[in-house]
Amino acid sequence: MLLAVAGLDQKALEDRTRLLASKDWTSLTPSDRAAFFFAKKFSKQPWTIDDPDRARLLAHFGRYRTLDVIWWASRCHYMTRVADGFQLPLERENVFAPPPSSEATTKKP
Repeated sequence: MLLAVAGLDQKALEDRTRLLASKDWTSLTPSDRAAFFFAKKFSKQPWTIDDPDRARLLAHFGRYRTLDVIWWASRCHYMTRVADGFQLPLERENVFAPPPSSEATTKKP
C-alpha cells in the first residue's frame, strides 16, 4: 500500500514487489540494499538487530535518516501485524490521492 501511496503505477508496483521478493537485489543501490536487508532481518528476527546492523545504516544514511529507516520499518511491521491479526483488507484505491480536478472531468464546448 505504501508503494501505491508513493505514486507507483500498477506495473511499477508489480515490478518492485517482484524485485523485493527475489533473492537478487544487486540492481538496487547500496543504500537501498542496506535498508531492505535491515527491514528483512527486523521483520524475521527483530531480537537479533545489533550494533553492526545500525552501523551499516548509519554509514549509508547518517544519523537522522537512519532513525527514519528504523522508525518506518517499525511502523510498517506493526501495521502489517495489526492488519493481519484483525484480517483487515487493504483499500483498493489510493485513499490519499487527490480527487480529480473539476476541470479535468468537465468537457468544454
